[in-house]
Amino acid sequence: MRKGIIFIMLLSLLMSGCGAKNEPSTLKVAAAADLTLAFQEIGKRFEAKTGTPVVFSFGSTGQLAEQIENGAPFDVFAAANVQAIEKLTKEKLVVPETVHVYALGRIVIATKTKGAVQTLNDLLKDDIKKIAIANPDHAPYGVAAKQALQKAGIWEQVKPKIVYGKNIADTLAYVESGNAEAGIVALSLVKTSRSFHFQLINEAMHEPIQQAVAVMKATKHREAAKQFVAFLNSSEGREIMKKYGFSIPKEK
Repeated sequence: MRKGIIFIMLLSLLMSGCGAKNEPSTLKVAAAADLTLAFQEIGKRFEAKTGTPVVFSFGSTGQLAEQIENGAPFDVFAAANVQAIEKLTKEKLVVPETVHVYALGRIVIATKTKGAVQTLNDLLKDDIKKIAIANPDHAPYGVAAKQALQKAGIWEQVKPKIVYGKNIADTLAYVESGNAEAGIVALSLVKTSRSFHFQLINEAMHEPIQQAVAVMKATKHREAAKQFVAFLNSSEGREIMKKYGFSIPKEK
């Protein structure tokens, strides 16, 4: 009787182990905060097509890159600038042949009130008391915002009004909560929203926001990670990206 019970327990363990092997591996994707809405949709489509679930960690590109350098177990990194991926490539932390620029981002002036701000110079108005931008020390969209304000010749004048978000999603939260009357944020976060009014900033006002992606060398799911990057670069993936205001480099 005792031997029979042990045999059944062992058989159960073996069967559960086999089942675990057949379960799809969950991909862990580190992604710049401007990708939040677009990648949530891409993740659902990718899982529906491949059966592979995706878990995203959204944040500022600089902070995510630092986590990867410190051993964070991500399978894919989608950065908001190409420089972050280039740095990780030099450090031999990515699979070189998977690196490519997948999209170009745009920045806008976002407000809760229609017509409150039409141009960058309108940020000088007295009723615009706080202006939110992402921290340019580690957020590429913050760098672009600062460049645009400098090129407009108003950076020093608006500097006392500036509040810094940890990333571009955090920056938009300042505007949404009313803690800032205006924010310079990613088009991708407001294009499909009814909560904000926005004015597109001329892309000549800042360096191109070239967003790059790569598979991490330490991934245990390299083929699935490559599939995700391929889907992002597919016609279906590109259509989703364009829906949220990104342009595709080859189509520009």
